[in-house]
Amino acid sequence: MVCESSNKSYLKSQHLKIIGQNTLRGKVRISGAKNSALVLLAASLLTDEKITLDNVPLLTDIEKMGNILKNLGVKLHNKDHQLIIDSKNISVQELPYELVNGLRASFFCIGALLTRFGEASIPLPGGCNIGERPINEHINGLRALGAEVIIDRDVVKAKLVEKKSKLFGANIRLNCPSVGATETLIMAASLAEGRTVIKNAAREPEIQDLCQMLNKMGAKIYDSGKEKIIIDGVPKLHGCTHKVIPDRIEAGTFLIAAAATSSSITVSPIIPNHLEAVLNKLEESGSKIIIKGNSISIKSNKIKAVDIKTAPFPGFPTDLQAPFMALMSIAKGRSKITETIFENRMTHVNFLNQMGASITVDNNTANITGVNKLKGMNLVGSDLRSSAALIIVALTSRNTSYVYGLHHLDRGYESFETKLVKLGARVKREYIVDSRDQIKNFATGNSDIDLNVA
Repeated sequence: MVCESSNKSYLKSQHLKIIGQNTLRGKVRISGAKNSALVLLAASLLTDEKITLDNVPLLTDIEKMGNILKNLGVKLHNKDHQLIIDSKNISVQELPYELVNGLRASFFCIGALLTRFGEASIPLPGGCNIGERPINEHINGLRALGAEVIIDRDVVKAKLVEKKSKLFGANIRLNCPSVGATETLIMAASLAEGRTVIKNAAREPEIQDLCQMLNKMGAKIYDSGKEKIIIDGVPKLHGCTHKVIPDRIEAGTFLIAAAATSSSITVSPIIPNHLEAVLNKLEESGSKIIIKGNSISIKSNKIKAVDIKTAPFPGFPTDLQAPFMALMSIAKGRSKITETIFENRMTHVNFLNQMGASITVDNNTANITGVNKLKGMNLVGSDLRSSAALIIVALTSRNTSYVYGLHHLDRGYESFETKLVKLGARVKREYIVDSRDQIKNFATGNSDIDLNVA
């Protein structure tokens, strides 16, 4: 699986040149959901038969997960957006730190490996620096299923208790509806002995997609998408073909970009009820939304301020908090955005204010007074969704902006600038003369970054 960029080894030395204040118009094809595809790749470890995944997005995070599977001995064959996964001959071993570092989803492999082979060792994962994302819920749940779990020098080591050949069903109540923990425990319980009940489970569409694929493989999972999920363990899972659901976060990002630029676009394919909370806020802020089958059209003109508070699904997704703040920065009136999921997910505020926005942050609440226009400037995305937010404000701004940190962007948006160009945006990916040191200096406040393109 390869990234859209033909020069992916140098993602940190690339930037987007964006000339703002262009209206967007047209249709956007939405890619498969990154957060779903990653966990489905982990779930393929549950069987020794082939899994065929369709609609897999071409992203660097997918490539990283593929490399993790290959390290275990999995054979992967990819063609366009299809992956054929053969996990028949796996060598259960501790995954190298350099592979799992930077990819939070790598930890999802622990549930599948543990329940199929009786042991798993995975270094503590990395990912976007958006705050603490403890794995206590994962570990406590695996222990409830009968595993011995220790953390030794930043490596999580899990194995079956002595004289047991399988995990066994349990009643588990999560302290918070963690998406990752819910997914890990569903996979672990699918091959356990007896019934597992997960209460206060996460309800995200990506979890429902995982359960749908596992049931195709022969699992017995009931009530996915509800707060209580029931799993009856089975002796064996088999192969299947499954299509990854559309990416609701990508669709939401384009809809917000259209609202910010007073544009009219259509996104498709998408499952509209996956975006209900976002669509409600877009309508409340003045956009007209039309849903027809698996497509959503938006028509925007004047945007007024509205308040949002992030929440687990079906609430407003934390992954669209930063893009929506970009929209509110130019909305008429005052708005308040409260982040309840992650404590370090407002790193984009500093750049928005430098562009002319009026935002103050108190703990995890941003108070925003909308302004008429923002000015273009040099910008650095610090994580995946803040990068998307900065691109949105650059699209609305006077003059030209340069957006860096594309190694974050390319983790979760397939061909983002290409899709924007097809809508009429003036966006171009360029390559700076060096280099990581320049970007590092710029990100820490040194303004002498060389913007000459190679």
